[in-house]
Amino acid sequence: MAAIASRYARALVDVVLGDKIDPGVATEQLKAFLDAVKESVQLRRVWESPAVLPEQKRAVLDAMALKMGAVKQVRNFMAALIDHRRLPMLEQIVRQFQIELDAQLGFAEADITSARALSGEERREIESRVERLTSKKVRARYSANRELLGGIVVRIGSTIYDGSVQGQLQKLKEQLSTT
Repeated sequence: MAAIASRYARALVDVVLGDKIDPGVATEQLKAFLDAVKESVQLRRVWESPAVLPEQKRAVLDAMALKMGAVKQVRNFMAALIDHRRLPMLEQIVRQFQIELDAQLGFAEADITSARALSGEERREIESRVERLTSKKVRARYSANRELLGGIVVRIGSTIYDGSVQGQLQKLKEQLSTT
């Protein structure tokens, strides 16, 4: 299933970048369709039912696309998902689309945890350092965890940079126990 979602996501990324569509607009429109599918059981039933004619499914899609001002490529992508009965994978496809798009655009997702809430200036400084470290633009998500005592922990994908007091104390403990 993941391979299928990845294939659809990569195809949409290629279309978005190839047709020079604003990636943010495409992402928001895709998320809007996802939200609509999540919120409406009736919509899901119509789009997933083999008893509903394809023309009727597309009429519903066209009405939604018109109302939200969806670009033609996103509308056509949704039509392909509906036609190929991939709608149950929409959430996974949207998630994979964001990952693929970020990779193509040179972004890195960073989860930054600190002992306290950080000021705007502190956030900018940390993001700047992470950008230098990764050679990528950073999209950061912040959280606070008082157990860190001080410092920060940065997670980028599966790589963790632990600059917390708690992490330093743990390293010191390990060093002392091996000597």
